[in-house]
Amino acid sequence: MTSTASTATKTATETATENTGRDLITARHLINGEWLGGADTERMNPARPGELAALSPSGTAADVDAAVTAATAAQPAWAALPAPSRGAILMAAGNLLLDRQTSIAEDLVREEGKTLAEAKGEVKRASDVLRFFGSLGWAATGEVLPSGLPDTTITTRREPLGVVGLITPWNFPIAIPAWKAAPALISGNAVVIKPAELTPLSATHLARALQDAGLPAGVFNVVHGKGRVVGDALARDPRIAGMSFTGSTKVGLGLQEILNARRARVQLEMGGKNGVLVLDDADPRKAAQVVAAGAFGLTGQACTATSRVYVTPGIRAAFLTALTEEAAQYTAGDGLEGAKMGAIVSSQQFEQDQAAVRTAVERGATLLHGAYDGGTDTGFLFPAAILTDLPFDDAAVTEEIFGPVVAVLEVPDYEAGLAAINDSRYGLTAGICTDSLAFSTDFAARAQAGVIKVNRPTAGLDLNVPFGGVKDSSTNTFREQGKSALDFFTWGKTVYTGV
Repeated sequence: MTSTASTATKTATETATENTGRDLITARHLINGEWLGGADTERMNPARPGELAALSPSGTAADVDAAVTAATAAQPAWAALPAPSRGAILMAAGNLLLDRQTSIAEDLVREEGKTLAEAKGEVKRASDVLRFFGSLGWAATGEVLPSGLPDTTITTRREPLGVVGLITPWNFPIAIPAWKAAPALISGNAVVIKPAELTPLSATHLARALQDAGLPAGVFNVVHGKGRVVGDALARDPRIAGMSFTGSTKVGLGLQEILNARRARVQLEMGGKNGVLVLDDADPRKAAQVVAAGAFGLTGQACTATSRVYVTPGIRAAFLTALTEEAAQYTAGDGLEGAKMGAIVSSQQFEQDQAAVRTAVERGATLLHGAYDGGTDTGFLFPAAILTDLPFDDAAVTEEIFGPVVAVLEVPDYEAGLAAINDSRYGLTAGICTDSLAFSTDFAARAQAGVIKVNRPTAGLDLNVPFGGVKDSSTNTFREQGKSALDFFTWGKTVYTGV
């Protein structure tokens, strides 16, 4: 069964009942304020592979066309609405997410696999993001500048791009859609979003909150489906003035070629292979806690996760002992049953993680903690893995794994460690564990990454600060989050006024 924009309208909360009797939301397209589409794609719970978590439609190019048409029609009136009024809607939506936090988080756990605590934190983050950008509706924009001409005033304005496309990943299925959509909406743009296929319910919850908060029909549209169908149609639609994408480097660079060909604006947040340097003067236990939180928190399924660590000789033994003890505390299990670490998102990702560790061991690596031969009958549960005795150019050190796997290598000193951190095609986050102000200051200046963490996990960022990377991690142009996020979704205008 294939969905089209002409499919009969459904309610936002139309439900199906799985074999356990739990009511579940069936995700739908949201096009021009109406919930449309079939329910032909099943999503299973990664912690309980036999349990249905969600249903969603498979979108088509026709669905994308209908969504973009609706957005194009709705955008001028939305942009004309006073910014404080736009902001009030975003803030109301943020409050609704907070009111619904527990139920949304439980759905998020079932379809994505993370722990309930992590899921609740993510819903809170999405709520905070909407309220933060909503508050900017009351903030001053533009500047008044002096002119060299008599009786002349110069002002600047920021104008919305128009209709923007958003393509979001499964690992933060409500937070990332929120932090892309909120700056777009407060700037006066209309949005068409393609959520990840694996996590359709989280995007549905965000869309429902915006709709229930009073967002006009057509301003925020959702089309579910495959990237090669829905994502491609979005990127090629000439009415899409800009696209913000988070996902793999390969897919992102392909989208960039399409958008650049028609001079549309593009923002990419892609892969990471984030390194941490641990120096002899660091406390080994604290350093191990920092690394474990970055590597094993969120099941390692974050583009900012710690995946390679370089240690100097004097701390190596104590650090590895402490890290192994920390890894043992990250027991994988069902996120709804109090597990410290959730499930891997899918069988495909689970098998990729297993293969990455298995082949590293076959090449001579030592598996200090973890395993790579577990089955999937009881869920895609992957134990925290620590690899040592690897060459610096091993695939486990250079290529993104996207699971709770960290490689630990020895370097002779600070300079060698810094060089190793920078010797990567990626440059998203980088960290250092040290008590030295001199080393931490130098590292912040010379490490080639968009975010630097000193004695803190590489994963995690405050919502009010710029986020993005360099090299193959990002387009390294427009940053996400904070007030900097507004830059991508607007263009500048200079106005001369004579008297």
